[in-house]
Amino acid sequence: MESRKRLSAKEKMMILRELLENKVQIGELAVKYGIHPNLIYNWKKTLFEKGETLFEDKRERASSKSEEKISRLEAKLKDKDSLISEIVEDNIRLKKNLNGDQ
Repeated sequence: MESRKRLSAKEKMMILRELLENKVQIGELAVKYGIHPNLIYNWKKTLFEKGETLFEDKRERASSKSEEKISRLEAKLKDKDSLISEIVEDNIRLKKNLNGDQ
């Protein structure tokens, strides 16, 4: 059983460049580099899905990350507020039970 070939990001980009710039067929590339054609299709898909981030303005990226962080913190705060409400209600109920007020 042969081991799987591990290609670096640089090697993957070199193969994709051959595909896109030199218009070499995927089948030819697969044979040339000893890899399955589906790998090349997956790399191409990933390149086009994630390539957009390469051209994003750094301020846009920072803003997006800040918004995500704010959303996470707001959700945490909401959970804490809910927990505090439950504790206060339990405290009131316990005080009433201690004082004999039911």
